Amino acid sequence: MAEKYSIIQKDFYRESGKWLSGTKIWTKCINPNLHFIYVLRKTQQYHKTPVLGVFWKMILRHYQIKYGFQIYPETKIGEGFYLGHWGSLVINPKVTIGKNCNIAQGVTIGQQNRGKNQGFPSIGDEVWIGANAVIVGGITIENNVLIAPNSYVNFNVPANSVVMGNPGKIYESENATEGYINNRI
Repeated sequence: MAEKYSIIQKDFYRESGKWLSGTKIWTKCINPNLHFIYVLRKTQQYHKTPVLGVFWKMILRHYQIKYGFQIYPETKIGEGFYLGHWGSLVINPKVTIGKNCNIAQGVTIGQQNRGKNQGFPSIGDEVWIGANAVIVGGITIENNVLIAPNSYVNFNVPANSVVMGNPGKIYESENATEGYINNRI
């Protein structure tokens, strides 16, 4: 059933569990998190369109500064994207994020410039990333993973896991994101 909805509708569904359209989406844009996601998705939609692409990039830049989200239109983000709280969030444009992912405030998902994990993270589906977590390097975080607040992750994480601590430690858990990721697409 979710196939008939736009990516923006799917992102907004994650917040309320209700399918919205038209003016109802705009009424939800009072929430800074949803407002930023709306502008980000529009920028991604018109990325290759000359005039609209430039227009939406300018709007996105304004809201990156206003809300503290450093997420770029080049970042590949699956449907059902959810930002838990606004402020101070950095995601490298070469990062890939799967569907039904939640990211809290203070998170950094970035590049590692040297060493065996040089590169950018790839994050699977249904991953919950807690406040102030840092994820760096050419690593893979598989599906159904919970990364606890303040964790430092620079290693591959298998599916069905919880990562806690600095340095992070992996704990196996079949229900890692149960109760944390709601209204899945």
